[in-house]
Amino acid sequence: MRLPSIRYACVAVVTASVLALPYPPPTAVAAPEPEGPEGQAQSLGAVLGRLQKLYADSESATDAYNTADEELKAQRKEVRSLDRRLTKARKNLTLSRRQAGLIAREQYQNAAFSPYVRLLLARDPQAALDQGQVLRRAAGNRAAAVERLAADTKRIGVLSGAGRKALDRQLTLAAKAKQRRTTVKQRLQDVEELLSSLSEEQLAALNEIQLADATEAQRELLDAGTLGDGANDDGKPPAPASRPGNRAVSYALDQRGKPYRAGSAGPKAYDASGLTQRAWRAAGRKLPRTAGGQWRELPHVSLKRLRPGDLVVYKPDAAHVALYLGDGRALESSPSGKKVRVVPVAARPLLGAVRPDGRK
Repeated sequence: MRLPSIRYACVAVVTASVLALPYPPPTAVAAPEPEGPEGQAQSLGAVLGRLQKLYADSESATDAYNTADEELKAQRKEVRSLDRRLTKARKNLTLSRRQAGLIAREQYQNAAFSPYVRLLLARDPQAALDQGQVLRRAAGNRAAAVERLAADTKRIGVLSGAGRKALDRQLTLAAKAKQRRTTVKQRLQDVEELLSSLSEEQLAALNEIQLADATEAQRELLDAGTLGDGANDDGKPPAPASRPGNRAVSYALDQRGKPYRAGSAGPKAYDASGLTQRAWRAAGRKLPRTAGGQWRELPHVSLKRLRPGDLVVYKPDAAHVALYLGDGRALESSPSGKKVRVVPVAARPLLGAVRPDGRK
C-alpha cells in the first residue's frame, strides 16, 4: 500500500497528555507568529503536540489496518477451504446419483418376478438360495447407497450455506480494510500538511526539542532503574542475546535506511510490526503481523531484563513496536522517521516488552 511521503521529522515523543488532546482539523496547520523567545517556545510546543498526536493517530490507524488485513487473509483462506470441500462434496453427490440410477434400473428389470417365483423356476434351487443371499447383501448395499445420496445432498446444502456466509464476511472485511487504509492515508496526509506549513527554522527547532525530550526521557528511565540490559537482581552480568535473537538483530540492522510504508512487511519497505515480524522470521520464529498481536501473544519480559532481540512495545493501545538492540537503543520503522532507523528506546512512552523466543 503506497502512502504519501513525509517530510523529515526526528524522534517523535508521544506523551500521555498529548494523547488526551482533541484531534484538530488538518486545515488549520499554520503556526502563529512568535512574539519573543517565550512566545516562540509556546508556539513550537503547540505545533509539536499536534505533530505527535498526528503521528500517534497514524500509527494506531496502521495497526488497525494491519489487523483488518490479517482478518481478511484468514477469511479468504476459509472461503478457499469451503470451496474445496464443496467441490469434493459435489463429486461425491454425482457418484451417489449414478449409483442410485443403477439401483433404480436394476429394481425395474427384476420387478417381473418375485424371489419366490425365481426359486421355483430355478434349475438349481440351492444355487438360487445362494443367489438370494447375494441379493440380500446387494439390497443392503443399495440401502447404503441411498443413505449416502441423502447425506451428500444434505452436505451440499450445508456447505453452500456456509460458503455464502463466508463470502459475505469476506466482502465485509475487504470493505473494512479499504476504509482503514484510507484512514491511514488521511492521517499521513495530515502530517504532511502540518510539516509543509513550517519553515526550515521551525523544523530545526522542533528537531532540537524532540531530541532534548528523548534524551531526558532516556536519562530518567535509566536513572530510575526501569531499563536494564538483562542484568540479574544479584548483579550478575547482563544475559546475552539468544542465538535467534542475534539473527533477528542482524537481519534488522541490514534493513536500516529502507523506507517506511504502512501495511508493508518487507523486503523493500516496512511498517513497525512488519519489520519486527520479518526480522524474527529470519531467525526462524513466526510472529503475529500486528504490534497489538505481538504484545498480546508473545511472552512478556521486564524492561529491566531486556536483551537484544526483544521487542519493545509503545502506547496504551500497543500500536507501535521496535526491536531492542541493547545499550538503550532500538530499531524501528515509523512515519515520524520515514525510514528504518536506530532510536533511543525511550523515544516514546513505553508500554512494555516481549520476548519472541521466550516462554509464555
